[in-house]
Amino acid sequence: MTDLFDLTGAVALVTGAARGIGAAICEQLAARGAHVVAVDVADPADTVAALRAAYPDSTVQGLSVDVRERTQVEGAVAQVLERFGRLDVLVNNAGTASRSGLPGITDEEWFRDIDTNLRGTFLFCQSAQPAMQAQGSGRMINISSISGIMGGPSSGGEDEGRSGPAYAASKGGIIALTKWLAKELGTQGITVNSVAPGPIATPLTETVSYDFSQQVLPRMGRPEEIGAAVAYLASPGAGYVTGQVLRVCGGAALG
Repeated sequence: MTDLFDLTGAVALVTGAARGIGAAICEQLAARGAHVVAVDVADPADTVAALRAAYPDSTVQGLSVDVRERTQVEGAVAQVLERFGRLDVLVNNAGTASRSGLPGITDEEWFRDIDTNLRGTFLFCQSAQPAMQAQGSGRMINISSISGIMGGPSSGGEDEGRSGPAYAASKGGIIALTKWLAKELGTQGITVNSVAPGPIATPLTETVSYDFSQQVLPRMGRPEEIGAAVAYLASPGAGYVTGQVLRVCGGAALG
């Protein structure tokens, strides 16, 4: 019987892979047999070392890339194709999150979130598309957020730790881009989906307090739970799924 969740031999590129959710995504893909290229603006050496030790049958490579820079993005995709000859799974996870509210957010904060989160996703999708079209298959998985669905959690004021307007706008843009790409690329054998996390316990959220009173599952999510959702969308079992936003949020964004 065919294992619909087996990724043996698939080549996956994951951005924002140095820690947190990105590292967990890499781990879940490698655990299912994928070869993994871990991309981050920081050195992803720790992720690469951990994966090589745990999954010696998977080839693991690390690349330092600023997802906002077209030449670096195109160069990363070219390196993957030169080494492996194909690219099966693209996971756009790299992101920043300003927490300044409307009165205080600066142009620098606004463009950092928009350029990293939304432009970075666009650049990698655009760069990966020709190779996926040529091979007649591919999975693009874009990490958005429930902030892009519901505008972020409610807050008592600007300094309550709520993610800011640039973050919400960028994540909402990722969701719209995902749906547009799904309609455009389906006839090429490429599925495009998004995973929208709720509050997840990572180094980025250690200093943030969340109100779970309106959340069905009143706890923080774990990075591996996002990784498992990504692994599903990357798997053969999700071959008939495209243009979807999978909310992994403990029920925080129902409806």
